[in-house]
Amino acid sequence: HVQLVESGGGSVQAGESLRLSCVASGFAGSNLYMAWFRQAPGKEREGVAAIDVDGETNYADSVKGRFTISLNRAQTMVYLQMSSLEPEDTAVYYCAADLVITEPLSQDEYRNWGQGTQVTVSS
Repeated sequence: HVQLVESGGGSVQAGESLRLSCVASGFAGSNLYMAWFRQAPGKEREGVAAIDVDGETNYADSVKGRFTISLNRAQTMVYLQMSSLEPEDTAVYYCAADLVITEPLSQDEYRNWGQGTQVTVSS
């Protein structure tokens, strides 16, 4: 049974930081591609950052230089360090994972999703 569980969301002021965590379990293979997506109220879900088993990363332009994705391969955990947060970053953040990915920031590529964690940034 594949399971992704996120943690670390919360409410912060603009300019502050948060770290999201996601642990994956139940995958048959170890070469997981893991990613973070987010969905703001009234908007479509968008890719934020992704990382492959070799540590290669992809970021949305809106978060480059502010967010960092990292992977603990041994524990099958992925982290999203978010700095210089802006009110526009307010959204539900989802962890996603799969074994074969061609477009890392496309939600259509991922079959496995967490339940989401709320991040709220106030000005």
